[in-house]
Amino acid sequence: MQSIKNALLTNPLFAKLTPQQLERTVQHALALQIEEGASIFEQGDPVKRFYLVIRGQIKLFRLSPAGNEKVIEVITPGSTFAEALMFLEQPHYPVGAEALTSAELISIDTADFADMLKDSIDTCFLLLGDMSQRLRGLLREIDELSLHSATCRVAASLLQMRPPGSTDFDLPIAKQVLASRLSITPETFSRIIKNLTKQDIIAIKGGHVRILDLPSLERAADVCALKEDSLQSSFHYPCPPVQPPGQ
Repeated sequence: MQSIKNALLTNPLFAKLTPQQLERTVQHALALQIEEGASIFEQGDPVKRFYLVIRGQIKLFRLSPAGNEKVIEVITPGSTFAEALMFLEQPHYPVGAEALTSAELISIDTADFADMLKDSIDTCFLLLGDMSQRLRGLLREIDELSLHSATCRVAASLLQMRPPGSTDFDLPIAKQVLASRLSITPETFSRIIKNLTKQDIIAIKGGHVRILDLPSLERAADVCALKEDSLQSSFHYPCPPVQPPGQ
């Protein structure tokens, strides 16, 4: 129980709770060890728990009636997911969740936590702020999918993954998962990477990327490279402040 409590305290959502509320949350929490490829919940399942990622990567995805998969997001350590669903009556998960790597999660009882929030105005406002930020991120993603090219999205994604001050990095997720996340086919993703390589903008070997011409990659990314309201950032507590373009 103490290890669960310590893990929860590292997340601002739970750190806002009173000592009594935190103890109540811990009593209804479970520590989970998940193997790579294991399902956490499936699309359409009734909502009973939400989760904090301690270690590993979790893929959120939707399946079409034909069985095609669209990766909605990859959740990384320090992030919660599925907590907003506690405010719906008889909710069902709109996505499936699967471990991309072996992972460690803290699972929280949704119904009990929602009932407890009636006495925690600060935590309610924190959740409302987070959901507003996520809405802005989703609207931005709609703009990117409808207004910007696939090359723009790939270039912007590479720029966002680049560590500050470095031009070398490893892709944090598999290329196929990244392609689905960007709403393009693996074949299109490979073709874009080959074109960027032929232009000596990047070099890639396996999952390692080296940016050879940063200004050209930034031009390829165009407005997609702007980081305000990014969907990925909205899965973290607290949501980072929006930065004006050019900063």
